[in-house]
Amino acid sequence: MTHARLEGLNLDILRNRKSEKWNTYPPEILPAWVAEMDFPLAEPIREYLEQATGEGDVGYPIDPTTTGVREAFSKRMEEHFEWPIDPHQVEILSEVVQGIYLGLMAFARPGTGAVVQTPIYPPFLHALKDTGVRLAENQLQPKASGWEIDFDQLNELAKEPLSVFLLCNPQNPTGRAYGRTELEQLAEFALRNNLIVISDEIHADLVFDGRKHIPFASLSPEVSALTVTLNSASKSFNIPGLRCAVAHFGDPSVQKRFAETTPRHSRGGLGILGIYASVVAWQRGDPWLREVREHLQSNRDHLCEQLAARIPSVRILSPQATYLAWLDCSDLKLQPSPARFFLKHGQVALSEGKNFGEDFGDFVRVNFATSRKILDDVIDRMVAALNASG
Repeated sequence: MTHARLEGLNLDILRNRKSEKWNTYPPEILPAWVAEMDFPLAEPIREYLEQATGEGDVGYPIDPTTTGVREAFSKRMEEHFEWPIDPHQVEILSEVVQGIYLGLMAFARPGTGAVVQTPIYPPFLHALKDTGVRLAENQLQPKASGWEIDFDQLNELAKEPLSVFLLCNPQNPTGRAYGRTELEQLAEFALRNNLIVISDEIHADLVFDGRKHIPFASLSPEVSALTVTLNSASKSFNIPGLRCAVAHFGDPSVQKRFAETTPRHSRGGLGILGIYASVVAWQRGDPWLREVREHLQSNRDHLCEQLAARIPSVRILSPQATYLAWLDCSDLKLQPSPARFFLKHGQVALSEGKNFGEDFGDFVRVNFATSRKILDDVIDRMVAALNASG
């Protein structure tokens, strides 16, 4: 039985969307940038939203802790990732980015830094700047097996005072799905330096090639006690506009500190549709998600093969997770930047590399969560831009 319609996507319908991806650029520009899928909603989510709006059920939500969100998330973590957690140690937020900001405000001690592994999802860097927390940058290194952690450089960072580790696992934009050995080394570093780890695990369900996502907090009780895990149904089930996320605290005292620093009403209200759509997604969306994950893996392979054959100067390490590809265009020497070059000459919008870290201006990020036809159009436009320029 087919649960997802992943091919034959209608460009006119997509261009009529009001979301950021399809509403930022004029219609002649093909967007392949912001992390949003082009696929229709999973049927259970669509049915719930149609029923709720049809009945006018869009009023104030009741206390979100009684909606079943915490229980649905906790059950999912145990069933999918062998990580049993207490629902009472889960706070409900509007989005993962909010959790990053609030976590820094709660746990970054004055005068200390936060470790961030670049290239990184831009809101990590925005959050540090906006909260005045010093960036302690640990650049990932491209190796044959993927983007790997430089532990020697990481240990050097501890010579200056630190209080927080902002972890992105699976990693955006490189698509790295960290293995247990790496995570245990990170955990040893965090324990040795008494750091609170804020772990963005929003892409946990989107891991390829038979790999299994390992929640950082699941490594040991000691690691759990210092970890705040952020997650949401928004990426896996493509409902970011509904605004609902969760934060799990491995230690009640850390949760108490967070709650006292950022009282619930100061975080803004939650939408009733996002709350219950998240429950539906986690409880009934897996048949759709399995098809989507298989399609994304196929698209990833196709993108890598096409780039190797048609633009061999572009280097790409095949992502192990997410639906995002991180392309090194430095050999092409594109000006003023690869993203702006492809936008101007190919009419395709990709994510600007420098937004992910100062040293990554020669990179672009490509979103391949679309139909094969649209993905091929993205690739064709990139090739055409290069051919036209030289």
